[in-house]
Amino acid sequence: MNDASLGTPPVLPGWRHVYSGKVRDLYEPDGTTAGVALRDLHGDVVLVVASDRVSAYDHVLSPGIPDKGVVLTALSLWWFDQLADLVPNHVVSTDVPDAVAGRAMVCRRLEMFPVECVARGYLTGSGLAEYRHDGHVTGIALPAGLVDGSRLPEPIFTPAAKAELGDHDENVRFSVVVDTVGPELAERLRDLTLAVYARAETVARERGVILADTKLEFGTDPTTGAVTLGDEVLTPDSSRFWPADAWEPGHPQPSFDKQYVRDWLTSPASGWDRASDAPPPALPADVVARTRDRYLDAYERLTGRTLDV
Repeated sequence: MNDASLGTPPVLPGWRHVYSGKVRDLYEPDGTTAGVALRDLHGDVVLVVASDRVSAYDHVLSPGIPDKGVVLTALSLWWFDQLADLVPNHVVSTDVPDAVAGRAMVCRRLEMFPVECVARGYLTGSGLAEYRHDGHVTGIALPAGLVDGSRLPEPIFTPAAKAELGDHDENVRFSVVVDTVGPELAERLRDLTLAVYARAETVARERGVILADTKLEFGTDPTTGAVTLGDEVLTPDSSRFWPADAWEPGHPQPSFDKQYVRDWLTSPASGWDRASDAPPPALPADVVARTRDRYLDAYERLTGRTLDV
């Protein structure tokens, strides 16, 4: 596993590393001839590199998942194409340095909204925890009697406040989004999120996959002023994908995402106490291999393509 996929961000010609998140590394043009040419061609741009790092419960785990960054990038690009008539996106080029080929995108720099835009069509995860507490999810009342994996009467918009690196995003009511970005933009973000979910849920279902929920990020294009879809989209890191033929409400569902890692971490096999201050243990080889298989399976089922990795 090389620097481009895990660990220290690689040195890339024409680009200067400026930030590393849990999974992605961000670069900006470095002012050399190559960097100036990129800005002249596309405006203010950044290079977004998806690593093989995997995070769960606000921890970056070790080791990474081989080829994960390639899957995230390829699947995001495929989904951006499926959604192009609904909302513009930030991708301007996939012409990237060889060291990060297949796992990076040149993207327009957006003025990002400080809101995680979440759509849920099924009840699970933090939404289920809220529902069990008082029958609501981010202030939205849901029918009685729902269980883990229940399909909701209709998809709901359940935003979250973005957290600092290492902290946990906090689910918030729609009124908080209104207070943060104003009523007009809040309604626009809600409508776009639900429209993207509706399109993606239909596409996924046609391929035998349930899209239980997904998290989107939007920003404003400084040139056009348009609300634009950024970050990654509809990947196993940002969404819950379940096999439709195995869906059975009442318990956790088998999944094509990093839920397998979460489940292992919270099982007796890991020996880790999530409530403690101790860091999570290293992932066993079989957990890494099976998680990789799930990421590749998600890509292949959704796109109908085989990824060359």
